[in-house]
Amino acid sequence: MALLEAHEISKRFGRITALDTISIDADSGEAIGLIGPNGAGKTTLFNCLLGILRPDSGSVVFDGVRLDHLPTHRRSRLGLARTFQRMELFTGMTVREHLFVAGEAATRSARHWWDVRGWPWWWQSVSPDERSQADETISLLGLDDVADTVVEALTLGQGRLVELGRALASRPRLLMLDEPSSGLDANETAALAGVLRRVREEHGTTIVLVEHDLHMVSQVVDRVIVLVLGRLVAEGTMEEVMASPMVRDAYLGAS
Repeated sequence: MALLEAHEISKRFGRITALDTISIDADSGEAIGLIGPNGAGKTTLFNCLLGILRPDSGSVVFDGVRLDHLPTHRRSRLGLARTFQRMELFTGMTVREHLFVAGEAATRSARHWWDVRGWPWWWQSVSPDERSQADETISLLGLDDVADTVVEALTLGQGRLVELGRALASRPRLLMLDEPSSGLDANETAALAGVLRRVREEHGTTIVLVEHDLHMVSQVVDRVIVLVLGRLVAEGTMEEVMASPMVRDAYLGAS
């Protein structure tokens, strides 16, 4: 059984069909790229898988558990985590503090998380194990030199890695990344791709990656799924899908 199974997901917004009976699956430890031109439905599919949107039809199963009516926080507790297109970090907090807070939010009640964040001494409630886990994640991300730097002083690339670290703080089984290289230069994108490969190798994390940078996708994933105007039009290796006339037309225009 696949770790994630989405079966015939459909979603409409008025007269617009954003998703038309999309079915995808992901095995444990697999990395999948979800690509397609703007408006293809990639982020809508993400939001349906995570419970931010409710699909009009279809089902989502994670490790044998039906997710259809579970709220987002319940899905997160089962082992799903994501990043967003628009990076949002907590101003005035360091890299290390971000990971502490993310760990608190993942393991304790939301009220407790807010309480401890609201007091200067909140960090004293972090256990030695949580501190060790945060340090491990910081090293994995290559952020040791800026671990105690406030996020406002970081580069965009470092900020993207902090956001990734925040998602990893809950030790997810499935990591969903929405345009993680947005705004990064070539060197920062290559560093991010390297981190994602290490996440898979060291933790066996399943990755679903929405990304416009096809070179980065090819460096990270095993399999690519192509959406065009809400429909799944191709699936396979990067070489296989880019050889499809339908995919070339979607990206380059019909000849």
